[in-house]
Amino acid sequence: MTDVVLAAVLGVLGGIALTVLLLLARRLARGAADLGSEGEQAALRALHHASLAAPHLRAGLSAPEVVKAARHLRVLLGSAAVAIVADDDTVSFDGAPDGLEAAAVRIASRVRESGRRQVFPSQAADDHLEGVGAPIVVDGHVIGVVVAFAAPVRAALVRAAEEVADWCAAQVELGGLDASRTQLAEAELRSLRAQISPHFIYNALTAIASFITTDPARARDLVLEFADFTRYSFRRQGEFTTVADELESIRSYLELERARFGERLRVTLQIAPETLATVIPFLSVQPLVENAVRHGLEPGEGGGEIRIASRDEGTHTEITVEDDGIGMDPDALRSTLTAADDGLHVGLRNVDTRLRQLYGADGGLVVETNTGAGTLVRMRVPKSQPLNDPDND
Repeated sequence: MTDVVLAAVLGVLGGIALTVLLLLARRLARGAADLGSEGEQAALRALHHASLAAPHLRAGLSAPEVVKAARHLRVLLGSAAVAIVADDDTVSFDGAPDGLEAAAVRIASRVRESGRRQVFPSQAADDHLEGVGAPIVVDGHVIGVVVAFAAPVRAALVRAAEEVADWCAAQVELGGLDASRTQLAEAELRSLRAQISPHFIYNALTAIASFITTDPARARDLVLEFADFTRYSFRRQGEFTTVADELESIRSYLELERARFGERLRVTLQIAPETLATVIPFLSVQPLVENAVRHGLEPGEGGGEIRIASRDEGTHTEITVEDDGIGMDPDALRSTLTAADDGLHVGLRNVDTRLRQLYGADGGLVVETNTGAGTLVRMRVPKSQPLNDPDND
């Protein structure tokens, strides 16, 4: 790989999506015969090593796996050794000769003080390696330093080290965004649980109490349903579940609501067996059912019917929750899904937000409703979600 090509490639890495990098890496793995000129092949090799290094930087520069990133960055830079020094002087080192970690810490200290890249002469009496240090800057703060050793350090390596440092900063920032998304998802789950607790729990316990003297056996069964429902809803682990587990929780929920509504609440299920193993976000269907009961059927005097269905659509599973209740004005619905939390339809809004975060802008809920015409809510989730296995949560 030529130094010019390497520097050019590194200059654009920060703006290239990881997905593109992985696709190019796969192409590289099929062989170099169809990859064009030597310069193009060099560019692809650079992208390949960058894509391999990226995941190991997302947890922060002090994480143990950063040494794996250093290994790929050394090959990428074509240097004798590379060190990534965090702001706490944790050193992730790869290359030869050994014993340069102390030199890397000294170089990193000087670079942090100046805030800019610097080239340093040989760091030991018995070797001829020079060092170049470039700051890794996030939000205006130097959080680490990339140090590359070579004999000698040429101008292209100096530029490339600076580009690598900027690229490392972008990976650390992406890791921070991943952590923020996780925290947001946990906050939304807490919000959903808080919505369940005051309204539903009061009604459920009131319904159970009404059977204690008149039908003790029914009261006992309802207590068990209540325990199953709350155990599932307030579990601590995991952002994902399966359609089968969510439906079991919904069954307990509806048994408790039937204790209040009696024959006024009718439920129809149309569940394709092949969809039961589909992975879905935890508490994504149950809030839709509760929304149908609370805002569709409960305001009316005659109760009504709820229809829950799931069907296989090839690459996706479609789940629908429909009620024949009072419905709502479509404009009011749009305002509900975009407004700040006003305590109404919070479950619907939170589920829509979570789906969009997970599956993209087109992955949210589709709602069909009108005043007096009932409401149908549809969600579609991909059947293949290897990163969202509930067993690995």
